[in-house]
Amino acid sequence: MNTASQIKPFVLRALKDLYNAEFTESELTITATRPEFEGDFTLVLFSFVKQLKKSPEHLGKEIGGYLQKMSPEFFKSYNVIKGFLNLTLSDSHWVIFLKENFSNKMFGIQSQTGNKVIVEYSSPNTNKPLHLGHLRNIFLGWSIAEILKAQGNEVIKTCVVNDRGIHICKSMVAWQLFANGATPETTKIKGDHFVGEYYVKFNDEHLRQQEELMKNGMGKEEAEKEAPIMKATQQMLLDWEAGKPEVMELWEKMNEWVYKGFNVTYKRIGADFDKMYYESNTYLLGKKFVEEGLKQGVFFRKDDGSVWIDLTAEGLDQKLVLRKDGTSVYMTQDLGLAEEKYQDYHYDQSIYVVGDEQNYHMKVLKLIMEKLGKPYADGIFHLSYGMVELPSGRMKSREGTVVDADDIINEMAAVAKQKTEDLGKVKDFSESELASLYDTIGLGALKFFLMRVDPKKKMVFNPEESVDFHGFTGPFVQYTYARIQSILRKEGNAADLKSVNTGNRSVLPLFNSEKQLIILLEQFPAIIQLAAEEHNPSVIAVYVFNLSRMFNTFYSELSVINAESEEKKQLRLQLCMMTSNIIASATSLLGIKVPERM
Repeated sequence: MNTASQIKPFVLRALKDLYNAEFTESELTITATRPEFEGDFTLVLFSFVKQLKKSPEHLGKEIGGYLQKMSPEFFKSYNVIKGFLNLTLSDSHWVIFLKENFSNKMFGIQSQTGNKVIVEYSSPNTNKPLHLGHLRNIFLGWSIAEILKAQGNEVIKTCVVNDRGIHICKSMVAWQLFANGATPETTKIKGDHFVGEYYVKFNDEHLRQQEELMKNGMGKEEAEKEAPIMKATQQMLLDWEAGKPEVMELWEKMNEWVYKGFNVTYKRIGADFDKMYYESNTYLLGKKFVEEGLKQGVFFRKDDGSVWIDLTAEGLDQKLVLRKDGTSVYMTQDLGLAEEKYQDYHYDQSIYVVGDEQNYHMKVLKLIMEKLGKPYADGIFHLSYGMVELPSGRMKSREGTVVDADDIINEMAAVAKQKTEDLGKVKDFSESELASLYDTIGLGALKFFLMRVDPKKKMVFNPEESVDFHGFTGPFVQYTYARIQSILRKEGNAADLKSVNTGNRSVLPLFNSEKQLIILLEQFPAIIQLAAEEHNPSVIAVYVFNLSRMFNTFYSELSVINAESEEKKQLRLQLCMMTSNIIASATSLLGIKVPERM
């Protein structure tokens, strides 16, 4: 039970004894006191004013006085400011909390709830490598899955691979035209990068052919359609849908190249999936929903044979769910896949980590499921996030201006190497240890930078800024952890640390930085809960940065090794241990490793 929960029964008793008023714990709002005010926790008084017919200031003084009198060993003091009752707890409460939790590496992790959640993320196309935009998606999806696990949910991580369609055929046609039989093995190019090069080659050749046609008097729109390479691509798509053997063989071969490349990247960044779905297997599943929806009157058929849903009453418009030639659209596919996932796992919630350009699409998907009366409709949740841009602007796959994930990861390791060497922090490391350290720092910097921003916001990524040992960065957090580990290696571990005598005058009272650090540590379970409720890993990132900053303040003000007494030394070592445990736990929820030495 956290401290805020411990305070609530005292407040309820005060309300009952002072005013004969019955309230429930859910009606009480108790938060951490803001830093600019004196106090540890704040009780909001405004919700009592109407029923009790007293001013907030009057209520605050009466309730505060009652609490201090009722439990002086728990409540040290109070003050009332503009309708808020700020409560300061006794130092002994915080010391006892520390004593009970300092060695608990599972602090903040909840027991199983029985709730089942699917998190779908990554969703790459098999015509190009993963890029910087994918990384934000992957890091968000993986992290929110881990955060929800920490809250006691059973989580299934899924990925939908977009392995069919006109964009895949573009790479295939370009390979036939320009590769001369080359493969990733013969060129020594990673498979996804290899195939991606042919997607760019398609675009280049398509533009060249358009210009030729336009020189001969054809309009731009017609030239785009009539370019020979585009017509060949459209024919290949028809051949694929017809199952033409040589087309299927090429498709399978090129996709396999890409999958091998993806797996190398996924392994390096620590991403994993419990189930992979493939669009080539799912794109026809939604057609049964069309027939079902037509029978229920949810959909309607136009004169040309196409099938639509009218969402104008919901403030949207009419949405196509089946083309006039009977082929599926993305919405049809997503309807079928939602059903398949439910049949596979019978989930309580299905989270889609999808960029904010698909907000409309996801809103329509949920509405259609609700109108069809699907039991899982309410559980559909769109974790919408903003795009990642570079200082130079947006990235474009077709024009080859995208920053590939592998390239940015390598660049991050190189920047980490340069920054670390500049600081002179490479003594006593072997070459292999340094390579691992640079990778850990670089990936930590990348993940932290991409997740420290609220997912809903767009962001600009700057590699140099992200690797800063003193700023709002992953390396700052990692360095704090390594610093604490150095202290603990010299001075003790959980088994050796002595029990703190809470009544010893050499321990009490706490110095301000000791107390503030303990208070921040105590908040960790509530931080995980908030991050889970908001589907927002940045809550964890901001917290662990503030915790690291608070520890460094504590460490700069107070000596651990040369403390005023042995009891104080043990207390501060316990503070070191609990801080390092929570930094490790928090960063693990972000997928960031913390090195023992830096």
